[in-house]
Amino acid sequence: MKVHEYQAKDILRSYGVPIPGGVVAETVDEAVAAAEELKEDGASLFVVKAQIHAGGRGKGGGVKLAESVDEVRTHASDILGMQLVTHQTGPEGQKVRKILVTDGVDIAQEYYVGVTLDRAKSMNVIMVSSEGGVEIETVAEENPDAIHKAWIDPTLGLRPFQARKLAFGLGLEGDAFKQCVRFIMALYEAFEETDSTIAEINPMVRTPDGDIVAVDAKVNLDDNALFRHKDLADLRDIHEEDPTEVEASEHGLSYIKLDGNVGCMVNGAGLAMATMDIIKLSGGEPANFLDVGGTANAETVEEAFRIILKDENVEAILVNIFGGIVRCDRVAKGVIEAAKNIDIHVPLIVRLQGTNAEEAKELLEASDVEIESAVLLKEAADKVEAALTA
Repeated sequence: MKVHEYQAKDILRSYGVPIPGGVVAETVDEAVAAAEELKEDGASLFVVKAQIHAGGRGKGGGVKLAESVDEVRTHASDILGMQLVTHQTGPEGQKVRKILVTDGVDIAQEYYVGVTLDRAKSMNVIMVSSEGGVEIETVAEENPDAIHKAWIDPTLGLRPFQARKLAFGLGLEGDAFKQCVRFIMALYEAFEETDSTIAEINPMVRTPDGDIVAVDAKVNLDDNALFRHKDLADLRDIHEEDPTEVEASEHGLSYIKLDGNVGCMVNGAGLAMATMDIIKLSGGEPANFLDVGGTANAETVEEAFRIILKDENVEAILVNIFGGIVRCDRVAKGVIEAAKNIDIHVPLIVRLQGTNAEEAKELLEASDVEIESAVLLKEAADKVEAALTA
């Protein structure tokens, strides 16, 4: 689950990561009040930052520097409500509903610090670079030697010597070096204790006085661990998510919209990947990932069809279910019932294998619903291809 920058900063601040003062606002008046509050605390320079779940906000016009409260008002008026387009939002952009008004920080140098899971080594990895303010993927491609890494043994955790080695890699000295070591230790503690999938500071900056602070923050939380963090689960902002995906989650369906023309309904992530391969081999492109889970019934199947058919690009639907926990005949009845209740106006190919597969095939063929049944993967692919070229 993604969270906004201001939420990420609140999380990290609670673990001792040094963060400049800032106040979130949803209206221009709130932004002005935030700037006045920061001014009373000694701020003379402000940054107005759009809060959306995407990077590249500055390039899209969503981050502005303000030298006065009046400039904060102007920038807040421009940014709030805008449809901010970045390389991560796509051409449709994302509406800005909140902004963060924060202290401006004098910058002597920018750095990158990030924590994530290295799946190849099954260990968390901390990455730092003296080329902050630049996407880490770009640094890795153009100047990989500028990235220093430390892998964390899960049985030992982050050791102080590792944090010191990373700080040395950034070329820091004196008090700035000591602050950076504490910064890295605090960031990793936050990452682990919140069950995050990524905690990224880009940039972490050194001020002319030698202070180390985070002027930006990105934290993604593991959805599967949110049951341990009820307070963090409340940070979810559904305005930043695809409405169809939100609707699907409310019905216990795992749905991700894609750009293709063949809708697919499966049970299990592995089978979903195989199904998308089938679709591509048949000459189509998957329009979605949709997992109905291992206990699919008529209601969930019907809701899955409704969600798939909301995508106007869908030209055919492939249902590919392995009957293990859920019997194939039960799924077949659900498909037939759903097809009677809603208008499935595109070709429907159904492949059911596993428990009671033969009974399921008989039910499909005996129904008065227009369904193409398949037994083999190749057969399902051929029928998808025929549906697309008909």
